[in-house]
Amino acid sequence: MKLNYLTLAVALGLGLQGCSLIPDFSQPKAPIESAWPQGPAYKAEKDTAATSLLWKDFFRDPKMQRLIGLALDNNRDLRVAALNVQAYRAQYRIQRSELFPSVDANASGSRQRLPADLTTTGKSGIQSQYGLDVGISSYELDVFGRVRSLNSAALETYLATEQAQNSIRIGLIADVAGAYLTWQTDQSLLEVTANTLDSYTKSLGMIESAQSEGTSSALDVRQARTLVDSARAQMILYTRQVAQDANALQLLLGANIPSDLTRGLALNADLLRDIPAGLPSDLLQKRPDIQEAEHRLLAANANIGAARAAFFPSISLTATAGSASSQLGDLLKGGQGSWSFVPQINVPIFNGGRLRANLDYATIQKDIGVAQYEKSIQTAFQEVADGLAAKGTYSEQLQAQSDLVQASQEYFDMAQQRYDEGVDNYLTLLDAQRQLLSSRQKLLSDRLLQLDSQVQLYKALGGGWEPSAPESNLVKN
Repeated sequence: MKLNYLTLAVALGLGLQGCSLIPDFSQPKAPIESAWPQGPAYKAEKDTAATSLLWKDFFRDPKMQRLIGLALDNNRDLRVAALNVQAYRAQYRIQRSELFPSVDANASGSRQRLPADLTTTGKSGIQSQYGLDVGISSYELDVFGRVRSLNSAALETYLATEQAQNSIRIGLIADVAGAYLTWQTDQSLLEVTANTLDSYTKSLGMIESAQSEGTSSALDVRQARTLVDSARAQMILYTRQVAQDANALQLLLGANIPSDLTRGLALNADLLRDIPAGLPSDLLQKRPDIQEAEHRLLAANANIGAARAAFFPSISLTATAGSASSQLGDLLKGGQGSWSFVPQINVPIFNGGRLRANLDYATIQKDIGVAQYEKSIQTAFQEVADGLAAKGTYSEQLQAQSDLVQASQEYFDMAQQRYDEGVDNYLTLLDAQRQLLSSRQKLLSDRLLQLDSQVQLYKALGGGWEPSAPESNLVKN
């Protein structure tokens, strides 16, 4: 079987891969300052070199690490994101296949009886035809780079989807950590409220006894009862919040909270690793959402090349080579060779402005991509700046709140002593009790806000600038 013509057709098709009409890409200038904000809310620190910080190094509570690992294995949103990456990878491979001709082998056979008045001999008979061909069909010669432009766009879309998966992964880690810290804080608030309710109940009992002895008034009893009822309401509130926190955490995990999971480290423990404030602002380029926006911008830029190429003639090629015979046994004998070569050129003449509209649309999509890329950088800068402001102020706020708790405790102790000695009425003690409970609850809430701000700063910096797998390994298969 002679395949000279088929080989020539394939060589011609591969040899005519021509120019690319994709516009030269220049990365838009980041619309942010070259340094982080400065002012009273920010601590002045020297620039620090960016180093890898994995989530297991940042989150130090073993219980929190266990829950994050469980979520990374079972969360359904992350699973969907991973499947989307595989789907877009398959679409890229489909698009890439159009760069090469599809070679097919075809074997056929037919037998047909014809009546006498339809044959050239004037006699009825049976005609047979057998064939064996190898060929290519409708292969577009990418002279002006249309197919390669579409291939580049598919590749960038696939890489953007991969970065989207990384964003979801980092967001999941931060969400699990935040949900766990909220759960722990509400449990602590429930304990504080329960202990306070027990103290209020004992005080109420003592005041009721004093009233029966005539040393306390009915007003004192009612004032004490308001504390008890208020604490009871708060206790029910925190009981509900603890249950809802567990439900929210379980949804993020995608699995049940382990039954053997006990309380983690105390909220005032060293739960999170400190992030230096002097990190360079160009570290934002490592954020997955920014890299995703850049890949989508590159895909839009490649689509402009495909839209431009549509204005030029397209050349497609169909060619086959093989053998044909009226006898099956003679099919592979010499002299039975057959071939066909059908090149086709299509020149756009009039299409009602469709090609121009497609080019305008592709150009507009690129402009949209530039705006989205710049907005992603601005958003990232704002999130990190907010995190640095929180980092620079929460320590002093917590210290001030801790001092308030200490002062409230001393105020309560003095008010209790003066009430027991009959110097002050119960109203002063009532105020001291309320202030002490409120300051304790506020201290726990502020500690949660501080921890959450650290988690959000870790997320804003791209998940601790954890390195991802090289893209070159992802596009070869």
